[in-house]
Amino acid sequence: MRARANSTKTKSKSKAKEIYPFHAQDFLDSAGVSRKIVQYRRSQKIYSQGDPASCVMYIQNGGVKLTVVNEVGKEAVVGILGPGDFFGEGCLAGQRICMGTATAITPTSILVIEKNEMMRVLHTEHALSDLFMSYILSRNIRIEEDLIDQLFNSSERRLARALLLLARYGKESQPQKMLPRVSQEMLAEMIGTTRSRVNFFMNKFRKLGFISYNGGLEVHNSLLSVVLHE
Repeated sequence: MRARANSTKTKSKSKAKEIYPFHAQDFLDSAGVSRKIVQYRRSQKIYSQGDPASCVMYIQNGGVKLTVVNEVGKEAVVGILGPGDFFGEGCLAGQRICMGTATAITPTSILVIEKNEMMRVLHTEHALSDLFMSYILSRNIRIEEDLIDQLFNSSERRLARALLLLARYGKESQPQKMLPRVSQEMLAEMIGTTRSRVNFFMNKFRKLGFISYNGGLEVHNSLLSVVLHE
């Protein structure tokens, strides 16, 4: 009898969890003293290289370009982020200044979470902690893949991979529109080649049916063949 009661109690708890789960997005969408939603215009800087690093940011919609500038003033694009991506997380590991510049590439809505608030929630809300940990691990894997890509792959394959990543290949239905306002100059900076080479390969991809222009650039599944079988 007691075992049956315990079983019923366990089932009730399980149902309660199913009915009232913790939704990380609900937290991220909420505004408070330590977290706020900020709107940015296209081309508006979110933070600059050398600014104090004190917040973790989460993109609700829009897009963000991450760049770094070396001591002689040469700029490099190190990442293009979209909805569902975090950035600025270096402050959680003791980073005191921003190592690069973040700029909105479209009208963008960002949830800004103060460092102390993020640290508190990571310890108390396991669903958000799991989401954040998964994102950080995926980001690390992406960085390793980017390095291998730059060291060993041709510019054509690097461009194909960049387009697939920008279109968030595998995360949404296909074909997918990539983030708007990503110029050929920006693509050239991302993959370490010239704009003329990017233009040449983009025309090639279009003729082969790997990409198309229909009110925006659409990346098709077939482009994956360049990455896998070049």
